[in-house]
Amino acid sequence: MNNANYRLEPPERLVRTLSSQPADGVARRWLATLPETARDYLDRWELTPERVQTPGGRTGVVLLVRRADGTPAALKLCPPDGTAAREHAALERWDGRYAVRVLRADAGALLLERLHGDISLRSLAEAKAQLEAAAVLQRLWVPPTALPGAEGHPFPEVTAHAAGLAEALRERREQPAAAEVRALVDEALELASGLTESAGAGGDAVLLHGEYHQGTVLAGDRAPWLAVAPRPLVGERAYDLAWLVRDRADTLLASPGAAAAARRRVAKLADSLEVDAERLRGWVVFRAVSSGTGELFAGARGRGEVLLEFAGLL
Repeated sequence: MNNANYRLEPPERLVRTLSSQPADGVARRWLATLPETARDYLDRWELTPERVQTPGGRTGVVLLVRRADGTPAALKLCPPDGTAAREHAALERWDGRYAVRVLRADAGALLLERLHGDISLRSLAEAKAQLEAAAVLQRLWVPPTALPGAEGHPFPEVTAHAAGLAEALRERREQPAAAEVRALVDEALELASGLTESAGAGGDAVLLHGEYHQGTVLAGDRAPWLAVAPRPLVGERAYDLAWLVRDRADTLLASPGAAAAARRRVAKLADSLEVDAERLRGWVVFRAVSSGTGELFAGARGRGEVLLEFAGLL
């Protein structure tokens, strides 16, 4: 199949994110060669490109394609940093149960079944979306298993991942731009320390999606809703619920009684999925402050302020 004239134009959001990283970094080098990489996979896997999925994510690009037999599919390309391999391992573990199915895989590339990329759980009313999201997430929480020929599972542990986030947060804390939120940062770091030290209190460790929210659950044909784009970890369930708690935070912040509504959301999700509400609150605050300060330092002040204000409510 001849794709010699195809020219991939990465989504602006991906370009902005990766362009903020060091010029000599893996991600920037990958972005520079992305059009050639895309053409190579299109040719080797006999795929016909239709369009790039927009707005897309911040760590990879998805091309809507057709296979040689005309079947629709989605080609996901990621930097060669191990992200695609871990995503592939998680999706293989779920084997299409409440998650997108892998059709073919290679280092840095996944060919996935085509879902309705423009229809996520965010298209539903808030209450219904949260109900559906909780139902899907609960079924993704399965024991991690070793890959064939390997001694253990390939997924990072939540405690180690959180330690890395905490270290980055400590570094941002010392910057002048963080002066106004330093007290909130200190609280988040204290919470993270307590959560990681008492990790066993969160229940048995399971395979986690890692970046789960309403936007990572898309409409499908063989099932109503399927999860996509995992950044898999192994650890306690409360960690995975944290991003779901802050979903549509901007809308919540604009409503009367936002603080009470945020606390009710924590309690309701904790109760429905049988996780400890205080541990869930701790992970929400820590993850929101970690991401919020990261957004501020990356120049996305609006997104950063929303996350930090939401964390402050809790």
